[in-house]
Amino acid sequence: MFGECHGHIFMNGRNYKEAVERHKNGVDRKLVEDCLEQYRKAGITFIREGGDRYGVSSYAARIAADHGIDYRSPVFAIHKKGHYGGIVGMEYETLPQFAELVKKAAGQGADFIKLMFAGLLDFDAYGQVTGTALEFSEMKELVHICHEEGFSVMVHVNGAEAVRNTVLSGADSIEHGGYMTGGELELLARTGTIWVPTVSPVGNLRGTGRFDEASVEAITAMQISNVRKALALGVNVALGSDAGAVLVPHCTGLSDEYGYMLEAAGGNRKLLDSVLSRSEALIKERFRRH
Repeated sequence: MFGECHGHIFMNGRNYKEAVERHKNGVDRKLVEDCLEQYRKAGITFIREGGDRYGVSSYAARIAADHGIDYRSPVFAIHKKGHYGGIVGMEYETLPQFAELVKKAAGQGADFIKLMFAGLLDFDAYGQVTGTALEFSEMKELVHICHEEGFSVMVHVNGAEAVRNTVLSGADSIEHGGYMTGGELELLARTGTIWVPTVSPVGNLRGTGRFDEASVEAITAMQISNVRKALALGVNVALGSDAGAVLVPHCTGLSDEYGYMLEAAGGNRKLLDSVLSRSEALIKERFRRH
């Protein structure tokens, strides 16, 4: 069974505000323990977290081994003030403040650092990404600081130029990566950077009426098409569903994600499983503090 290479245990797959209410005054330990047990029963024994502001990810990482799970956590994500990222982490304004947050994450047992370099896909408007991306020079400096502290770097990013700059900054994995062109995919292949496409958060919206259906269909098709191209190029594509996001339940979200990956692979399980296994092995090797 493949691991979940991008999840958020504090989210519940239904409603973000509802999930926050369960943990904002202290981690709901029973809820976390039940979720980990659910993963164990499903045969999912590796989880790489995306972090949160409430200590849920950190608690899960501390007890996951008791449930037979190898759990890697950044504790919280880090974003620049005024940019996207507050739902999962902490903000900085200056580079010294950023460095202090990296040290804080280290002190709380982070296995790696998660950074937020751009916004979300706008599910109502194909081709649009919310917010603005960081400048390349800042991306490069942030990644450098993390690497100097012995951490690999997981980056939330969308948009072709932002993805390109993120890869060139030295990031170890690209999360989401919407709207890449052939140039960015070839760059991923050349550098060996890991890509976690997370198709499920948009693919599972199809037919629900929550957003513009034409846009949702187009975004899903775009991402699956890019995964198909990435597999052909030899990109390190990893399986991560963004578990906990709306309509992406823990455990079953991973099965949904595998289905999208299999569609991209044209039904070739042998090819797909080989790539996913290789990429997960790389994540296990790299996403721990050195």
